[in-house]
Amino acid sequence: MNRWTIRVRLTVLYGGLFFLAGAVLLGVTYLLMAQRLDRSLADPGDLALRNEQVFERFGDPEVIKQAILNAQAEREQLREDALDSLLTQGGIALLGVGVVAGAFGWLVAGRALQPLHRITDTARRIAGAEGARAALHERIALAGPRDEVKELADTFDVMLERLDRSFDGQRRFVANASHELRTPLALNRALVELAVTRPGAVAETKQLGESLLTVNERHERLIDGLLTLADAENEVADHSPVDLYEVAGFVLDQAKVPELEVVRQLAPAPTRGDPVLLEQLVRNLVENAVRHNTPGGWLAVTTQASDGWAVLTVTNTGPVVPPYEIETIFQPFRRLNRERVDGGRSFGLGLSIVRAVARAHGGTVRAVPREGGGLEITAALPQRA
Repeated sequence: MNRWTIRVRLTVLYGGLFFLAGAVLLGVTYLLMAQRLDRSLADPGDLALRNEQVFERFGDPEVIKQAILNAQAEREQLREDALDSLLTQGGIALLGVGVVAGAFGWLVAGRALQPLHRITDTARRIAGAEGARAALHERIALAGPRDEVKELADTFDVMLERLDRSFDGQRRFVANASHELRTPLALNRALVELAVTRPGAVAETKQLGESLLTVNERHERLIDGLLTLADAENEVADHSPVDLYEVAGFVLDQAKVPELEVVRQLAPAPTRGDPVLLEQLVRNLVENAVRHNTPGGWLAVTTQASDGWAVLTVTNTGPVVPPYEIETIFQPFRRLNRERVDGGRSFGLGLSIVRAVARAHGGTVRAVPREGGGLEITAALPQRA
């Protein structure tokens, strides 16, 4: 049931109550008026008695008799006219009261439902916002008397405040932990590199050092991914002009795509946002298409402007992805069963970062499985002036 349906029902309720009260009042007035006229104009028995008195005093001429009958008829007509006028004018007044009551009910219903509409609109904006952090900063801040609606709005604000603090605390923890872990990893890499490049180092030491450097590199990429994910979930402060056409061309020029055919269909797709984050978005999509491909396969990158959106589409061949696992690939540290069995070559952060960056810029990301294997991933960002 939407707000207009509720408002119409309340208006009908208010108008119906006023109309019913007016109808009851008109009926009571009609009865009282009829009784009052009967008492004022006397009843037929009194007139008959007066007729006999007149006849006894003046005789029984036909003219006097007719005059008395005319007076009696005029009295009845006066009574009927008075009651008919009451019904007619009362009905018109009742109709006018009904219209006024309906308009008054419409205004009262709108005013009564306004706080609920405000709460509903705020909840809908927060639920539909792509940037979760920016949405959670919003509050209802409903003013007015301390009634049930005010308590509901205040409770909703308290809930938003706690959620906001929780999300901020989680992001700060990830960012701080990632920064703290960078220093020991950089120190480990320096020490290992020094050990393997030292003159006289034996082959076993060099082999062990290379293995340690590989592990250290994986940890550094994990930390960088966590930092990027934490930054992408924050509100974007940089709104520089960025063309996905240029970003996609730059990323493809630097990408390593051995044994893969690369198809470029690049057209201008201007948007605004953080250039570093948008480059990371494109890079993650291309790397994901390369990593999860098949030997001798291909990948296609398309950019275009469409209906106020800058659209980037990356399509690739690869293993078959079930439709029910599409949402899984966008969740942090969630990978398909095939990747976990094979030991995995990623941490499951690539597409999570893509979605977070797109949402921080007010955009969306959608993935569709290709028939025969592979994915078609489309990122749409709003074009801003």
